[in-house]
Amino acid sequence: MSQTFAALADPTRRAILKRLAAGPANVKELSRPFDMSGPAVCKHLRVLERAGLVRRRREAQSRPCELDPAPLKEIAAWTDAYREFWDASFDRLGAYLKKLQKPKGGRHARRRKR
Repeated sequence: MSQTFAALADPTRRAILKRLAAGPANVKELSRPFDMSGPAVCKHLRVLERAGLVRRRREAQSRPCELDPAPLKEIAAWTDAYREFWDASFDRLGAYLKKLQKPKGGRHARRRKR
C-alpha cells in the first residue's frame, strides 16, 4: 500500500489514472492534457506500474496503458475502517456540541418573583 499511496501523492499521476479510468490510452494520448514530454509521462507511468495501478500491453506498434483497480480496492477497504471510526467520532462530537448549546437554566430561564 505504501507504493500505491506514494504514486497517488502526485497530482499528475492522479490525473493519468482518472484518464485511464475512461479506458486504455497510449503515452501520446496521456501526454496531451499536460505540458510535458512523452518521456516525462513515461516516468509517471513507471511509478504507476511499480505500484500496480497501471498495466501496459503490446498491440502492434502501440503500447496502450490501462488501469488496474486492484490496489485502489485495497486502499478503499483500508480507509473504510477509518471512515467508520471518524463517522462515530463526528457523531459523538455532534452530540456533545448539541449538549453545549442547550440552556442550562441560567438567569434567562428563571422567573422573576414579584
